[in-house]
Amino acid sequence: MSTQALVQGSGDAPLRCVSNLLYRRPNLYLTLLLVPPLIWFGAIYLGSLLTLLWQGFYTFDDFTMAVTPDLTLGNFAALLQPSNLDIILRTLGMAVAVSIASAIVAFPIAYYMARYTSGKTKAFFYIAVMLPMWASYIVKAYAWTLLLAKGGVAQWFIQHLGLEAPLQWLLGVPGVGGSTLSTSHLGRFLVFVYIWLPFMILPIQASLERLPPSLLQASADLGATPRQTFMLVILPLAVPGIAAGSIFTFSLTLGDFIVPQLVGPPGYFVGSMVYAQQGAIGNLPMAAAFTLVPIVLIAIYLSIVKRLGAFDAL
Repeated sequence: MSTQALVQGSGDAPLRCVSNLLYRRPNLYLTLLLVPPLIWFGAIYLGSLLTLLWQGFYTFDDFTMAVTPDLTLGNFAALLQPSNLDIILRTLGMAVAVSIASAIVAFPIAYYMARYTSGKTKAFFYIAVMLPMWASYIVKAYAWTLLLAKGGVAQWFIQHLGLEAPLQWLLGVPGVGGSTLSTSHLGRFLVFVYIWLPFMILPIQASLERLPPSLLQASADLGATPRQTFMLVILPLAVPGIAAGSIFTFSLTLGDFIVPQLVGPPGYFVGSMVYAQQGAIGNLPMAAAFTLVPIVLIAIYLSIVKRLGAFDAL
């Protein structure tokens, strides 16, 4: 054996020892792979989040507009005031309504994609569903302000379909038109459903894609009607996908602050309240206290949808 081969072999010896050690101990190998991203996640994300929540205990002086490190629970107690509680309930109600409506609209689309499309047709539907996600969020929000504005497309459809009277009754205001729709909770609700709909379609489609055709055939062989098959076979197996999609629609609506400012009547949501307290007023402790609200609500919601198998469908 030449001298060069001996030197090369001696240089590879430590690498072989490390390789053999990692091969014999796969848990150690997995730990080494996970430590860097976990350190980054813990230091950057959790560290900054905990720092922000800690500032919720600070004191804000309304007279000097200054934040002092005097610890207090007053900011969190202020969340239970009627005005702030109304903001929380309004945001929670909108998030739940958007999630339910998105599931109702998304299910037929997802079912058709999963059961009746293949090849190029399925690729077309995937592109059609994801195409709105490629556009800027701000552009989509501003586009809807034009659609719902006076003289816009929405007003034209309302007038030609004879929906002015039903919408007038639904909104509870006279003279329903595009201008009223753009300053109503209904208009805000429509924008939320449109923007977050792809996040609901894809998890449901993936859940239905895993539905074995043999179950549908067995249901038909046992004499079940199409309605019974849907209610007793298809829908229960699609619940994990619906729950998984609702995680996105619920959490994204809960923290949004742009759509509530552009569309709908004046009124704060949790996200816009955090933005206003931190930016316009400079009350960082109160903004930090409000950030606790979506964290708690999302944690509760995740514990609920986990029981429905949402994490298995992601």
